[in-house]
Amino acid sequence: MCGIVGVVGKNQATPVIFDALRRLEYRGYDSAGIATLENGHVERRRAAGKLDHLASVLARVPLPGVTGIGHTRWATHGAPTENNAHPHGTERVSVVHNGIIENFEELRRELEAAGQTFSTDTDSETIAQMIDYHLGRGLSPRDAAHETLKRLEGAYALAMIFAGHDGMVIGARHGAPLVVGFGEQEMFLGSDSLALAPLTRRIAYLDDGDWVIVTPGGAEFFDMAGNAVTRPVRTTALIAASVGKDGYRHYMEKELHEHPVVIGQTLQRLVDPATRRVVLPDLPFDLAAVPRGVVTACGSAFYAGMIGRYWLEQYARLPIDIDVASEMRYRDPPLTPGGLGLLISQSGETADTLAALRGMRQQGQHIVSVLNVEQSTMARESDAVLGTVAGPEISVASTKAFTAQLSVLACLTVALGRARGHLDARAEERMVTALLDLPSRATEVFEQRDAIRHMAGIVAEARDVLYLGRGSSFPVALEGALKLKEITYIHAEAYAAGEMKHGPISLIDRTVPVVATVPSGRLFDKTLSNLQEAKARGGRLLVFTDTQGAPRLRDIAEVVVEIPTVDEFTAPILQTIPVQILAYEVALLKGTDVDQPRNLAKSVTVE
Repeated sequence: MCGIVGVVGKNQATPVIFDALRRLEYRGYDSAGIATLENGHVERRRAAGKLDHLASVLARVPLPGVTGIGHTRWATHGAPTENNAHPHGTERVSVVHNGIIENFEELRRELEAAGQTFSTDTDSETIAQMIDYHLGRGLSPRDAAHETLKRLEGAYALAMIFAGHDGMVIGARHGAPLVVGFGEQEMFLGSDSLALAPLTRRIAYLDDGDWVIVTPGGAEFFDMAGNAVTRPVRTTALIAASVGKDGYRHYMEKELHEHPVVIGQTLQRLVDPATRRVVLPDLPFDLAAVPRGVVTACGSAFYAGMIGRYWLEQYARLPIDIDVASEMRYRDPPLTPGGLGLLISQSGETADTLAALRGMRQQGQHIVSVLNVEQSTMARESDAVLGTVAGPEISVASTKAFTAQLSVLACLTVALGRARGHLDARAEERMVTALLDLPSRATEVFEQRDAIRHMAGIVAEARDVLYLGRGSSFPVALEGALKLKEITYIHAEAYAAGEMKHGPISLIDRTVPVVATVPSGRLFDKTLSNLQEAKARGGRLLVFTDTQGAPRLRDIAEVVVEIPTVDEFTAPILQTIPVQILAYEVALLKGTDVDQPRNLAKSVTVE
């Protein structure tokens, strides 16, 4: 959550910072601000709401200077007001912060007793006030920052500037990501490499506990003890051109249309099309010897893990436990030594998933992470990374990253099934062929936009929507309900279809549409029976099915969206696309902010 940008160098900082904050809008925010050094003095401009409001402020009162910091805030402590917007500070220092300071109340009492005057309701101001206190005692900016960092508990990424010290920005990270960008006589800080994409391709990642002093000539890195350390400078493949809308109305619409190519690119990395075999990167452990697996993630990534669980148990015969990361880290389950810890995250920085990874590590699990950012914290702490080739995903609601994650999990399933002796060469060839067929089948899904729009018109009028699915279609239903909630603000719940009679059936009437994913196959008849029960109670049935299943559903469903019939193994990947499109079409009808829905953040780097 939140976005941080820092600039020090040769050009006016404000335009560079503002453009970088635009690239960080996908993270979610409710206020924004910039601070610069002008003739040695700290100046700042802030505004509640979107960046356009900050742009209006800057147009009225420009903000010159070549050293500066910027921030997009997602409120945790204190309402999303201009006064609570970052940067925070005093005449001597200005600070931007991503994260939560858990001991801020204790520190605030201590600082107020020492004479520091607070002006906001935030935990973040505590950082600025403590630095100011140490500056007032005569400490240098370097020492004041270090002394403050040693007192902070919780998660943070920080950037700070100091009056009288043009040409210097200090950054720090603990539990929240921060990267350093290297330019020509100019340097940058950012929450991620996307913020710095058009500015530089040379970046270094801070490790947990690192802090850094950035000047136009370079960067000095330190650990929490104050010892100088080195951090490798990497070249990122990310370029600015990759984050535009390319003529689409929203990033989400563009990213929905990228499903086919993302699936294809991800499979290309893991599948040999000539031999029809899955080829994983070298793993530092024997897949055949893994006794058990545990899958954990958050949000949509968790639903991808649920589908992966169905696959891994059915095709690889590997017992799988699964839990949302925010619960698993506190449930502290005993894990089988030598087991597989499988974690899924788009950003690789999700706080709860990262904490679960570390807990698994302590219990002797082999850590494999499915990530879209292969230079992230989770990547660096994993035994192996299976990368999704999804490219930047700007819309807060995840779409293409989800099908990329499923593509990776499908390949891992095939590899594990082969290693464990449960899939022979013929079965692997059939499954790989089905995977390679997906990009073209995914393209065909978009031919059903008119039917999906018809369905959207019905859903848009509802206050409550019920989603149903069986087997691996159940997590697809969960994903559909989540997308609807996220971007339309319509209440939606998903249930395993067989559970409908155990309570949810009491909700069904003409005002509660029932959206079902019903592919042909082993569970078709069972799900059809559940839908007939809903129909008998006045339910309006809106169904996603395939060409083979459509004829049997047209008599009872009000709307049938027919997608291509594919192998049962790959069906949930294809089914995901139309349920996501449905949410998008409903959001258009409702007129909501599709790419940046209220209260949501793209990358959740605090608990």
